[in-house]
Amino acid sequence: MTVLIDTDPGCDDAVALVLALERSELDVVGLTTVHGNAPVEETTENARSILEVLNRTDVPVAMGADRPLLVDLETAEHIHGEGGIRGELPPPGPETQPVDTHAAQFIIEQAREHEGKLTLAAIGPLTNVALALAIEPELPELLDELIVMGGAAFVPGNITPLAEANFHADPHAARRVVRDATPTIVGLDVTTSATLPPDRVESLPQDDPLGRSIDEWLTYYDDDRLERYGIESAAIHDALVIAGLVDDAVLETDPYPMTVGTDSELDRGALVCDANSVTGEPPNGTVAVGVDDERFRTVLAESLERALSRADVEATGFQSSR
Repeated sequence: MTVLIDTDPGCDDAVALVLALERSELDVVGLTTVHGNAPVEETTENARSILEVLNRTDVPVAMGADRPLLVDLETAEHIHGEGGIRGELPPPGPETQPVDTHAAQFIIEQAREHEGKLTLAAIGPLTNVALALAIEPELPELLDELIVMGGAAFVPGNITPLAEANFHADPHAARRVVRDATPTIVGLDVTTSATLPPDRVESLPQDDPLGRSIDEWLTYYDDDRLERYGIESAAIHDALVIAGLVDDAVLETDPYPMTVGTDSELDRGALVCDANSVTGEPPNGTVAVGVDDERFRTVLAESLERALSRADVEATGFQSSR
């Protein structure tokens, strides 16, 4: 499967990238970066550093939107750490210098190059994808699939009572993508349980910088957040999207007519699914409504173990967290 990942690393994004880059089933043809867990300059640096950690400097990076379409920029360093990510990362070198193309245009170029075969996995705010749609309205027809981490269809939000973080960060972009791009939405309905239990986290090697970083990425929730959601370890939201691409039995999805709220603080970023067909509108995408947690954990643990077993930690130039 040919995959382009639009991302805002981010601890759970970092785990998702390790998963994607360690799977032979996935051919990752690029990373596009967006504002979100930190300003885009820092999410881009984080993405580049992760590529260097994994010795995947062959994967191009395109930097994208530095702010939402209409609302003010909000970031999440208070959750993910200074610079938007925890752990130890190497400073990125010239091999991962971003290409001289905006992420939105890069998405379009890759969709045209791999016409009908490209999966776009969007695991951050959807600003880049919305801009790409504005430039190329036929983008959905060029893609094999658009899969999105975002929204809370039938469960409470995690930023407001109704809204999940990525949709809340740029609600107008989310509304455009949901309305026009026929996405598969993987939201809090399934991602809150996308955890690696503490005993499995502790079983992973932590005697080198990559191992210690992965441990921090898997445990980035504080105790209050764990208690709030009734889980034992952090939800690795974005990794579930990638695991669903690796193993199509991980997620169960259903089609729905959908829209995203934008007009007030109450409904900003709220994903609204017409479960009772009261609007009479046809489905314009699918929503993940079920997850096989054990299959997810197996895919994730296997991928992390592969990364840790082959990491050449002496060659990656690790330094302390930025």
